[in-house]
Amino acid sequence: MAKDSDLLQRPKGRHLEDLKHLLRFLAPYRRQVLTAAVLLIIAAGSVLAIGQGLRLVIDQGFLAGDPAALDRMLLLVLGIILIMATASALRFYYVSWIGERVAADLRQAVYSHVLRLEPSFFEDNGVGEIQSRITTDTTLLQSILGSSFSIAVRNGLLLIGALIMLFVTSPRLTALVLIGLPLVMVPILVYGRRVRRLSRDSQQKVADVGSYAGESLHAIQTVQAFGHEESDRQRFAGHVEAAFSTARRRILQRALLTGAVLLLVFTAVGVILWQGGHDVLAGRMSAGELSAFVFYAVLAAGATGAISEVIGDLYRAAGATERLLELLVTEPKIKAPETPRQLPVPASGRVTLDTVHFHYASRPELPALDNVSLELRAGERMALVGPSGAGKSTLLALLLRFHDPQSGRIQLDGIDLRELDPIALRERIGLVSQEPVLFTGSARENIRYGRPSATDAEVLAAADAARCTEFLEHLAQGFDTPLGSGGIRLSGGQRQRIAIARAILRNPRLLLLDEATSSLDAESEQQVQQALEKLMQDRTSLVIAHRLATVVAADRIAVLDQGRLQAVGSHAELLRSSPLYARLARLQFGASAGPGVVRDLPGA
Repeated sequence: MAKDSDLLQRPKGRHLEDLKHLLRFLAPYRRQVLTAAVLLIIAAGSVLAIGQGLRLVIDQGFLAGDPAALDRMLLLVLGIILIMATASALRFYYVSWIGERVAADLRQAVYSHVLRLEPSFFEDNGVGEIQSRITTDTTLLQSILGSSFSIAVRNGLLLIGALIMLFVTSPRLTALVLIGLPLVMVPILVYGRRVRRLSRDSQQKVADVGSYAGESLHAIQTVQAFGHEESDRQRFAGHVEAAFSTARRRILQRALLTGAVLLLVFTAVGVILWQGGHDVLAGRMSAGELSAFVFYAVLAAGATGAISEVIGDLYRAAGATERLLELLVTEPKIKAPETPRQLPVPASGRVTLDTVHFHYASRPELPALDNVSLELRAGERMALVGPSGAGKSTLLALLLRFHDPQSGRIQLDGIDLRELDPIALRERIGLVSQEPVLFTGSARENIRYGRPSATDAEVLAAADAARCTEFLEHLAQGFDTPLGSGGIRLSGGQRQRIAIARAILRNPRLLLLDEATSSLDAESEQQVQQALEKLMQDRTSLVIAHRLATVVAADRIAVLDQGRLQAVGSHAELLRSSPLYARLARLQFGASAGPGVVRDLPGA
């Protein structure tokens, strides 16, 4: 299962002020925000004006016994309602548009940023967790910015306006409202803090659900092959129930918050109505003024209740904002220097490792590469051999600058990799891995992934060189046939040839092959090997080798063991001079790796 890093697990001190970080995403849309704010004020002002219209209808219409005045007052109220309805509709459109737009921009910003982070970040934090933040948290913000935030601001304006109108109508009764206001704020502060904490926990539990589901579904064949469906179902149910339990506690706190606020508020309204009724009977205020006062009191109560309901949503938005900002503020450890050096054109592809020492952060006491010095000459084909864990794949990862060594240096064409822009470096390198990665889309799109600017003719030429044309032309839509997720509609050998075509199209100077034929059957291996021969022509190639044919064809062979470089030479030389290589040859290549092979080698 995915695990969270210290970054994602550090203690939280989140408040609603975290939402201020969204201002930079709102800044490009000042005009829309200003329009929504004006409409919000107009809508809130219209609601407040209805209270004065109600006072006039009662005092100058009903109680005055003037039908014409009553008609005029009712028309005035209807006009105010029309303005309110129009402003509210337009406000809803603009606020919803802003919510959708900001969520889309934030989603793009986070995704664009995490693409720059080194692979170890994803290993430490889990792809499922990061994916949840990009999708679930931005969707939550979209909903809250498009509705809850607007509701909170609107009701905040109504609450302030209603308090002002209460004071204008009856300062004495307003004093009663202000005395009761602190009592209403107590549950908001107490329960709000609990809602904030549980909102963060709930979001994390939902992320765990998505992470576990993604992991098991991605490996569905393994799950079913081992009959693990029931076990995984139970574990998934455990994650779901944990998320539900946290959500239930959050909902309970919000329900208690809402109920307490409404009880206190409307109790206060009842007290005010009782006191105001006595004032009307005593002639200290008119019936219209009491009606307006009660209207504003109910408005203030409703606004307070609405704010208490959405306060939990706003805390959830603060949590989502914080989780997203954690990704945005994470600086990549592998990045270009301020003034990167330029690789020579044309590049030769010469690689030099000078006393390179590297260990993974999770295993500082165990070096993956220990003071390795090695030179790969321009145009040379070198094979890397060694037992599992010897450091072969680590060496390829360092050449791609997925990591930097703790000491020593790696050079390409005489330039330290740390002095280069990683993007410029990787443009000179082609990678074909043991398990080819294909993306959802057509064969043409997957091949063009190697160089997006390539023409159709160049894509076809690369496919032909990789021996892809013969099977792609027999597909229903040829090169435009959808290959399914991960190229699932193709065989292993076909997927590998697509990956080789992608590398050919990239036209790299340095080629890295992580034993591209080890998991193929004999016929597929022969076809892929022919494609690889085409790919390696006139290029510097570094090959992790597990097959005799690959080893024998190399110009030189480097033997690694426990992170150390044990020997370098040809197959024949190493059989005579390196006991480790001779043992590996017998174990991995069989009896055919013996002296007979040496006699058959050119120049042996």
